[in-house]
Amino acid sequence: MAGGWTRDGAVQDQIDDTVSDAVMEARARMPRGESATHCVECGEPIAQKRREALPGVRLCVECQAERDSVRQNSGFNRRGSKDSQLR
Repeated sequence: MAGGWTRDGAVQDQIDDTVSDAVMEARARMPRGESATHCVECGEPIAQKRREALPGVRLCVECQAERDSVRQNSGFNRRGSKDSQLR
């Protein structure tokens, strides 16, 4: 149910657009092209299965996991924000 000047379904349309934008952004960040045979950070060999699964990959599993954990921890704390609003 929409309220005020918005039409019914407008909120869901906005949610759908936000999800679509996030998916397109994630796809744009995915590596492309020929995969590296060795990790560009540590120099260890990258497994053939990983290179086949992710064309254009440049990092080994360990280095990618480390990079992802740093990126994940630098975001906005939504849970903390909601908790603080409820008090």
